[in-house]
Amino acid sequence: MKKIIFRSKNLSWILSLLIVSGLASCRKDNSLGFTPGTGAPTITSVHTLSKTDTAARTTTVTTYDTSGNISTTVGSAPELITAFDSVTTTGNLQQYYVIVGTNLGSTTTITFNGVSAYFNRALISDKSLIVSIPITVPTLGPAATNKLVVTTLHGSVTYKFTVLPPPPTILEYSTNDFTAGSEITLTGQGFAAVTSVTLKTTSDAATIVTQSDTILVLKMPKSAATESPLLLSYTSGATTAMVTSSTLFNDLDNAYVVFTDDYGTGWFSNSWGPGAPSTAQAKTGTSSFAATYPKGNYWADGFGSNTGLPTSGYTYLSFWIKGGIETYTLYLTADTRPGGFGNSDQSFPINVPANVWTYFKLPLSTLSLSGSKHFGLWIAGPADQDETFYLDDVVLLK
Repeated sequence: MKKIIFRSKNLSWILSLLIVSGLASCRKDNSLGFTPGTGAPTITSVHTLSKTDTAARTTTVTTYDTSGNISTTVGSAPELITAFDSVTTTGNLQQYYVIVGTNLGSTTTITFNGVSAYFNRALISDKSLIVSIPITVPTLGPAATNKLVVTTLHGSVTYKFTVLPPPPTILEYSTNDFTAGSEITLTGQGFAAVTSVTLKTTSDAATIVTQSDTILVLKMPKSAATESPLLLSYTSGATTAMVTSSTLFNDLDNAYVVFTDDYGTGWFSNSWGPGAPSTAQAKTGTSSFAATYPKGNYWADGFGSNTGLPTSGYTYLSFWIKGGIETYTLYLTADTRPGGFGNSDQSFPINVPANVWTYFKLPLSTLSLSGSKHFGLWIAGPADQDETFYLDDVVLLK
C-alpha cells in the first residue's frame, strides 16, 4: 500500500492517494465514482494509517526586523504524524484505520464493540474504508466483544478486532506526599485497566483500595525510597503494559520533618503573628500549620528550632501551601540568610495563588538555610484584609 502522509483530521486529500494506490476504483459509474459490488461484504485485513514520531527534532526560525537585522531562534519541533501501513488486529481509541476487503462500497454502518463509528463516504471504495475508532467504544468488561462489524446494503461481516484500553493517565492527585499506610487518590483516565501499582525505584507495591476508570485510590507501602514515580501495570489486549507517572511521590517516612500533622522533633512556631497547627485545612493527614498575617502589617511567620536545619545529605526543601483570599508574593526568610529573619529580603519570592494548594520543591543549594534555627515566609502587607496561609508537609528531601 502506498505510504500516506497524514497531518490532520481533515482526510479529504486521502481519496486521491487511495485512487493512485489502487484501493479506490477509477470507474465513475455513479455519484461515488465507482460501482459498489452487490455481493456480501468481506474483510481481509485492517491496516494502520499513521503513527506518531516522537524522536527529538529541532526547528530553526530566521526573522528580520525593519532594519534588516537577522534573528535566529532554535526550538524543539512538535511530534510528527507520518504514514505507517501495517496490518493489525488491535486499535486505539480516536485513531484512524483502513479496513480492506471486498464489496464495501455500499457500507451503511461500521461498529466497534457495538458502537457506531463515523466514516466519510467520500473516502471509501469497494475495497477499502477509512474509519476512526470512537472514544466511547468499551475496551474492558462484557461490552468489549472484540468485534468489528461492517454492514452494507447486501449484508454484514464480522471481524475479530480488539480495541485497546488507553494507557492510565494521571491528571490530578490528592497529594504527592505519603507515609506507610496513608492513602493517595489519583484522578485521570484509563484506571479501570490497572492491575498493579508499584514505586518504580524500589518495586514496593501499593494496595488498590478503590478503582474506576477515572479514580484510583492507593494505600501506600512502607518503603526505603525518598522519592519515586509510580509504575502502573495495566491490561492492554492480551498483554500487560506499563506506564510511569511523570510526578515524583515523596516518602515522608524517609524525609527530615519540620512539620507534617504536627511539628517535627525539636521544632515549634517562631512567628511574629499567629502561627500554630490547625485542623481547618490539611493537604495530607488531618492538620496543617496556619500562618496568619494581619492587614496592613509587615509580618514574618515560620518555624524555630534550638538545633537548626541539618541540611547536609538533603537536596530539597519541599512543602505545600494553601493561598489566601488573594494571590500574593511571599518571600523566604531565615536567620541564616542575608540580614537575618524578617529583614525585608526579597531575593527569593514565592508566588502563592489564591484559595488553592500549591506544591513547592526548592533546591537547598539556592536557599542558604544550612543550620537555620528560624525560617519561614514574610509579606509586606497584606493590604486589603487579614490573610491566613496553610503550610503542610514542610520537609527536607534527599
